[in-house]
Amino acid sequence: MSTILITGASGGLAQEMVKLLPNDQLILLGRNKEKLSKLYGNHPNVELIEIDITDDSALENLVADLYLRYGKIDVLINNAGYGIFEDFDRISVQDIHQMFEVNTFALMNLSRRLAARMKERGKGHIINIVSMAGLIATAKSSLYSATKFAAIGFSNSLRLELMSYGVYVTTVNPGPIRTSFFNQADPDGTYLKSVDRFLLEPDEVARKIVKTIGKNKRELNLPVLLNLAHKFYTLFPKLTDKLAGGIFNYK
Repeated sequence: MSTILITGASGGLAQEMVKLLPNDQLILLGRNKEKLSKLYGNHPNVELIEIDITDDSALENLVADLYLRYGKIDVLINNAGYGIFEDFDRISVQDIHQMFEVNTFALMNLSRRLAARMKERGKGHIINIVSMAGLIATAKSSLYSATKFAAIGFSNSLRLELMSYGVYVTTVNPGPIRTSFFNQADPDGTYLKSVDRFLLEPDEVARKIVKTIGKNKRELNLPVLLNLAHKFYTLFPKLTDKLAGGIFNYK
């Protein structure tokens, strides 16, 4: 039985992953214990923890406590995150700090703390759920993309540092997924309608993520069409910038 820690456990993607992990010990983190209990109260092997993941001292205490009680954590899935799509000059300083705290700094701090323990043990897997927005920047996603580009940069460096210790780091970069993420990012539903042909279903994304557990996979980019767009973006950045307004500007 593997011990798997998942952040952002109230989200739709996490719910689908949990369904696929019935025989593992799951430690599910969220902002609201009552909501977690409603979602997972009947699951046989879960511990539900209400925590503010932007509080690093709380994370430090949590990790110390979990290792005292479980002895190991085999897999960390950093799934917490949110987005807002807005013109760059309408984003507030508060928005900038808050989104980096959740999307980037919390991911970095939890990864650092667990990676140190995994490195000592010589085994472990960190899976960071990031976004295609961390590979392809588009209009009105300057802040969201910045938090995700940073998360990918951190993950890539961490992967190299842990490579010789038997610890894997995988980044998962999905395009838009049909979850409650868009309740905040796209309140009126306009963006969601315009990208319908790219929309991923949470259960299919969850299946692909769970399949990577324990495997030395560098990254998982979804869907295929956006992965091809990313490769084109990497090879022909100037041309892609010219085309991007028409191809990707749905916000």
